[in-house]
Amino acid sequence: MSVALRACLRLAGGGWAARSWAGRRQLSQAAAESGGAEGGGSGSGSREAVERLVRAHPVVVFMKGSPAQPLCGFSNAVVQILRLHGVEDYRAHDVLQDPDLRQGIKNYSNWPTIPQVYLNGEFVGGCDILLQMHQNGDLVEELKKLGIRSALLDAEKDQDKK
Repeated sequence: MSVALRACLRLAGGGWAARSWAGRRQLSQAAAESGGAEGGGSGSGSREAVERLVRAHPVVVFMKGSPAQPLCGFSNAVVQILRLHGVEDYRAHDVLQDPDLRQGIKNYSNWPTIPQVYLNGEFVGGCDILLQMHQNGDLVEELKKLGIRSALLDAEKDQDKK
């Protein structure tokens, strides 16, 4: 297990970072219904611009760096979890390249940290929640809803054959 995954696991164990995915979804929905925090206008951090990015693909990640070169351990952990499940077709946005987008995505989700993962336009959470979903099997189910078969299902079949 990588250092970043272990760090996420520790974070998932307590404090504000352990808030459930359902709880985050409720926060995100409440922010959307109220128009979110700031973020008017037409720049890269505007609510409309962020909404377009979030809805542009079934799996979207706002992270520090790129999947090929994550620039923080938590972003790296999200990339690794997606790789474990065989999810390679997703949109990643490097918030370090655009300060307006970095603040805009935080306003949009009403969540203060990066990375942020969206499935089918819906805010899931960050490293801690994605790790929790990976561990309890929810990520396999959520990916299935998107028409994505988790590679872990195939790995389990291979183990059963041995």
